[in-house]
Amino acid sequence: MLRFIDGHHDTLLELNDGSDAFFTGLPSAHLDFTRGKKAGFAAGFFAVFAPNPISDPDPGIVHTEAGYMKSLPPILSREYALAATTRSMARFFQLEELSKGTFKTIRTIADLKKAVDGDWMGGILHMEGAEALDNDLDLLYVFYKAGLRSIGPVWSRSNQFGEGVPYGYPSSPDTGPGLTPEGKELVRKCSELGIMVDLSHLNERGFWDVAAISDKPLVATHANVHRICPVSRNLTDPQIDKIGQSAGLIGITYSIDPNMVTPSAEGDPGASLEDIADHIDYVRNRIGVDHVALGSDFDGTMVPDAMKDVTGVPMLLSVLEQRGWKKSELEKLTYKNWIRVLEQTWKE
Repeated sequence: MLRFIDGHHDTLLELNDGSDAFFTGLPSAHLDFTRGKKAGFAAGFFAVFAPNPISDPDPGIVHTEAGYMKSLPPILSREYALAATTRSMARFFQLEELSKGTFKTIRTIADLKKAVDGDWMGGILHMEGAEALDNDLDLLYVFYKAGLRSIGPVWSRSNQFGEGVPYGYPSSPDTGPGLTPEGKELVRKCSELGIMVDLSHLNERGFWDVAAISDKPLVATHANVHRICPVSRNLTDPQIDKIGQSAGLIGITYSIDPNMVTPSAEGDPGASLEDIADHIDYVRNRIGVDHVALGSDFDGTMVPDAMKDVTGVPMLLSVLEQRGWKKSELEKLTYKNWIRVLEQTWKE
């Protein structure tokens, strides 16, 4: 069985009652230690995310004959975001303490390779939305020293660093302004420290701002192909091409809520593994097998019934094998591409 690195999941949101549930079982979640080990989950990007407060109104949605457009959620206060981020990071670091040597925070490429080899399950600390950071970026340095190795400047809302892309169908990702001056400085500082910048929730102008600043491989950890599913969160062909030209990587997501897989506006629980494989093949055929990976978005979305949870990943790989993928190509998809990109990005 192939072991794999997953580009994005939100399982930390499922650990409100304590990190030990990751090991004792999370039946309502897509991922826990036992099922991950069974499926070949070697390591993954564990997202630290601050949800909007329950008291906030739901974003407005406008329905059209063709689809919909959602407004951006309210901006978070930094105090709230920092508290939520600190709590989620604590849950993450507790995993290593509770694991008795079977789970490790990944800070170096050597750590990651050992996870792929089966020495332990690995967690890469990722921040999805940088609202918790101060404008001077002092906390970025502190979080880096703690173990932060990946950051998305925005989620699908605005903050001091830029504007996320609102969900809309059919819609291009060109939905608003890009990075602020503080956001551009964040990208520069991440490059200096060796923190990967995730493009997944940036709108198109923000994407091109990062591309103009960064000399690192461009990465979207959980995004799909706009030409197949024209939702604003998916990547257009010029964006896909630019990621390939930068030696970067796209982690294909399984999200059907919002739907990022099938051509329709509404997600279909009956969507097939073949539908997900179509996005993988599109990227492979357009920019090469070196630039496509897996980025589930487990526990941050709904996934097709055929996927169910992390145990569905081996079946997806079987679909690709039936389409003619060689073992060497599947190894690139599942872990070698992630290792290559991170070797070019991280400092340690």
